[in-house]
Amino acid sequence: MLQTVRYLIGSVGASGFGSKSTAEEVTEASSTGDLKSITAIITGATSGIGAETARVLAKRGARLVLPARTLKAAEDTKARIVSEFPDSEIVVMALDLSSLSSVTTFVSDFESLNLPLNLLINNAGKFSHDYAISEDGIEMTFATNYLGHFLLTKLLLRKMMETAKETGIRGRIVNVSSSIHSWFSGDGLRYLQLITNKRSHYDATRAYALSKLANVLHIKELAHRLKKMEANVSAYCVHPGIVRTRLTRDREGIVTDLVFFLASKLLKTIPQAAATTCYVATHPRVTGVSGKYYADCNEAAPSKLGSNADEARRLWISSEAMIAQRFKTSL
Repeated sequence: MLQTVRYLIGSVGASGFGSKSTAEEVTEASSTGDLKSITAIITGATSGIGAETARVLAKRGARLVLPARTLKAAEDTKARIVSEFPDSEIVVMALDLSSLSSVTTFVSDFESLNLPLNLLINNAGKFSHDYAISEDGIEMTFATNYLGHFLLTKLLLRKMMETAKETGIRGRIVNVSSSIHSWFSGDGLRYLQLITNKRSHYDATRAYALSKLANVLHIKELAHRLKKMEANVSAYCVHPGIVRTRLTRDREGIVTDLVFFLASKLLKTIPQAAATTCYVATHPRVTGVSGKYYADCNEAAPSKLGSNADEARRLWISSEAMIAQRFKTSL
């Protein structure tokens, strides 16, 4: 109850920020507010939280790489940012996160640009009522929200480590998850197998919750591995808050409209929803922190399952196996 009251009134936490803080506020308050030395890749930046994250980081001077399935949408985002901040440096590239081959092509194309990489924000997300299987034989929500980002992060990690070593600037990886991850219980990998093989077992909300849980577990195991590697890179997971964006476009209708109307007092604006991502991506307060979960710009507790190190390790191993099966090799 107390936590809800604090959320509603925007009470600040230990970070000095809270649920009402905006992305511009948290980056302006940061001593790293000038991001001219930072190159960032942001997935899902064509609308909503991702677009606001891109806009604010560009305002602070960061060079942006915006991968997107629809290049026109990414070009439109670039145009809007450049119209507001003419000196922005923005590269648009093709990427379909539901396709593992598209991920590998994107990474190859990015590496050919010979750019550094300080920041990776895995923001793209899909919530679809319709059942679908990716070209790699994986349930589409899991493939897009998690597995594509898992491979993207894995393939870009060497570049991030090299950049951190050469520049002395600690790299940061951010997974945008959701508190909905806590709605999933049970054996995630078993459920994934069930919904991949049998459409009758598919539930859109549970599939989405599983993908968001996977985002949380990914960061937990990634942080553990980065520490073992002594890499100068941190990993974070964030819950942006409840906000109506294009993520719900497959669920438009009277029921959805009514729910969002009744919950309007709990909804964040998009600038507020982008704040936690921008906070962990830029603020010096969290520079040495890794593997933690954040909400309202403060450290928070994920679900019990999301805190399970054994589950995080199991998911990582299974994810590598899925990718190896697709490419018949180990990446």
